[in-house]
Amino acid sequence: MAEKPAVHPGIAVGEALRTLARDILSEARTILTDQTREHAAAVHDFRKTMKRWRALLRLLEPFLGDDARAPRGQARDFARELAGARDAQSAIEALDDLQEKAPLSARTIGSIRRRLEAMRIGAEAATLTQAVRARLIIALENSGSAVNAWPLDISFAELARELAETYKLARDDAPSGDWRKIDPEVLHDLRRRVVAHRYQMELVEPLWPKFGRLWVAEAQRLRDRLGAFQDLSVLHGFTAPHGPLAPWRSRLTPLILARRAAHAKAAQRIAGRLFAERPRAFRKRIEALWKSGKR
Repeated sequence: MAEKPAVHPGIAVGEALRTLARDILSEARTILTDQTREHAAAVHDFRKTMKRWRALLRLLEPFLGDDARAPRGQARDFARELAGARDAQSAIEALDDLQEKAPLSARTIGSIRRRLEAMRIGAEAATLTQAVRARLIIALENSGSAVNAWPLDISFAELARELAETYKLARDDAPSGDWRKIDPEVLHDLRRRVVAHRYQMELVEPLWPKFGRLWVAEAQRLRDRLGAFQDLSVLHGFTAPHGPLAPWRSRLTPLILARRAAHAKAAQRIAGRLFAERPRAFRKRIEALWKSGKR
């Protein structure tokens, strides 16, 4: 598998970032034009690619202004447009997670799964239509044309500053106290910060591959735990009165809350390691790796 574009001392920072932008947009277009890919996979993969795109645009917004802010908002809207199909898939994944620990009968699990699968299929049919695919592809092509005109005369010190800023925002959003008692929305917001940080750190992974891979992997573990927490929250939301899973509310709710608490506890441990360093020290370390690579 070819390595993803990243920042190297031998390549101008701006050009490396431009190459990464083109790679992300190309990947998103490939997902939309692949008619053999299952709808669920297409929705998941496209939303994932848009998260990479938004993470890059967030990083570049101080340098590009509206040229980054506008497409970032557009990418957010794309993700929301496909949220209905993704929510049903998230609930299915939460059910799989729950099934590993939950004392529910195979019959009950089967009934819930069939209800969720029907929701997912209906949502996919209504969202990722051929017309929607065509509209998204045109938007991606327009973004690709804009990338060529980006003024990206950026030094690595400036890039490191913005990487450290994303790290700081995620670190600041990590709540104090027992995460098992935190409002789910707080952890949902933190997950968005972690996603941006995780993708941005891929940019500097080649500066010290072993350290970079470990850091990205740790950020991914935190993202996975927070993602599992969010999936369970979506599943819980479907059990609300008059909701699609309301008949199973009494059986699912205590199991969901217990499993969600386990993910919150694990996420807090990971975050304690990932965010142990102060932002200034984090920035200095990245800059030191860059200087070392240029020797």
